[in-house]
Amino acid sequence: MSERFVIRGGRPLRGEVQVSGSKNASLYTLAAALLTADPVTIRNAPEIADIGEMADVCRSLGAEVEVDGTTVNLQAREFTSTAPPMDQVMALRASFLVMGPLLAREGEAACASPGGDVIGVRPLDVHLAGFRALGAEVHREGADWAARAKRLQGARIFLDYPSVLGTVNVMFAAALAEGTTTIVNAAAEPEVAMAADLLNAMGARVSGHGTAMMEIEGVERMHGADFIVVPDRIETGTYLLAGAATGGDVRVTNAQPGELDSLLTKFREMEAELDVSSDGGGVRVSVPRKLQPIQVQAVPYPGFPTDLHAPMAVALTQADGVSTIHERVFDNRTAYVGELRTMGAKIITGGQTVIIEGGTPLTGAAVRALDIRAGASVVIAGLVADGETQVSGVDHLDRGYAHLAERLTALGADVERR
Repeated sequence: MSERFVIRGGRPLRGEVQVSGSKNASLYTLAAALLTADPVTIRNAPEIADIGEMADVCRSLGAEVEVDGTTVNLQAREFTSTAPPMDQVMALRASFLVMGPLLAREGEAACASPGGDVIGVRPLDVHLAGFRALGAEVHREGADWAARAKRLQGARIFLDYPSVLGTVNVMFAAALAEGTTTIVNAAAEPEVAMAADLLNAMGARVSGHGTAMMEIEGVERMHGADFIVVPDRIETGTYLLAGAATGGDVRVTNAQPGELDSLLTKFREMEAELDVSSDGGGVRVSVPRKLQPIQVQAVPYPGFPTDLHAPMAVALTQADGVSTIHERVFDNRTAYVGELRTMGAKIITGGQTVIIEGGTPLTGAAVRALDIRAGASVVIAGLVADGETQVSGVDHLDRGYAHLAERLTALGADVERR
């Protein structure tokens, strides 16, 4: 029998929690380290399964990778392959990010269409169009996308959509290109900006990161670096929403408030109480009264994060009235709805809109973690519910949340991993 979480709910979460380093940014930094033959050290990486998967992808290319707790040391002196194995690629969406560094350093790269969570169509068009704009020839070779170029050339590139992975991959390729590249309609997520910060620490010349207009002045070579990953804003939001959903009082001590404007605004609309510290005290949310219903749109940063859509939906089951969440990023983000209905939630979907009738008691049940964030939603629902909830598919949760059961237990939850 596979592992599962057993949760006995009805206990408000109370206390402090320190979240891990950013999952997504850490994956990007491992790919970025392939741009140099020198050693790169990544600190404060989360102890999650996805880091191990990305380390294996890099090893398959000939890189030496050592993962020691929250520290990852990577050195890609030379590549033994420019195409990661399909079985590894299918396990992790971020594996496609090796294309940019390989193309920039080796002049060629190949990779199958990657896997990961089934949360909707995430085409590779932005990546491939960006490589072509930089002068690469891109075509299919069996199951792989292959790209070749003797030397990439800087260009002005407009992205049809501000794809996070597309922006990062094109930025990686442009870092060693000849001339200057301008990315128009770039993704502005903090994780993209963090990847650019690492590139600059490695000798790249990237500016405008964190905005929709980035400029990359290509350099001849890059060197090693020692880099610290910032805390995970999605994990932060997940714990804060768990506290709100259970009517508790939770502080994330290492939260970055400047990255959480959309979530904090929604907490205020819900009439939760906030204590936001700018001097390292993090963010605290408490619920002294009934939560109020709200309207949410999940959109690219700095809008409300799609990765917090499902956890927010659980909190809104406890609000006093009808709330809606409109998903504008992924077309299959609402798969969690059926699991919450199993627990008694009154939720309906209409296209990409979820309508939630709050104030309905949740009851413990056997449910599944269908992906990382849907898994977080059923765990939070289990913390809210009367009785016992069993959550299967915890391998999804292991991909995005380090020491989840232990951290929830420290906040007063009754959670057991079996």
